[in-house]
Amino acid sequence: MNGLGAGSGTGVGSCFHEDDHPWLHRTVRDIASRGEGELTAVVHEEAAGRTVRVAYIRPASGVEWTTAVDNIQLVS
Repeated sequence: MNGLGAGSGTGVGSCFHEDDHPWLHRTVRDIASRGEGELTAVVHEEAAGRTVRVAYIRPASGVEWTTAVDNIQLVS
């Protein structure tokens, strides 16, 4: 993942978006919360010295939440 991040120059940071994720702008389910909504972004973020992939989901109410990418399933 070296060289993929943007921002402060301290590794990947929270500025690397997966613009080519195949489920972007499609309906997904968060298996942890059972909530459904549109996958609006997949972002690589640093947490506890490692990089994690975070999914941003926006339901019809418009209030986004995040979950681990491994927690999402494609609905439609």
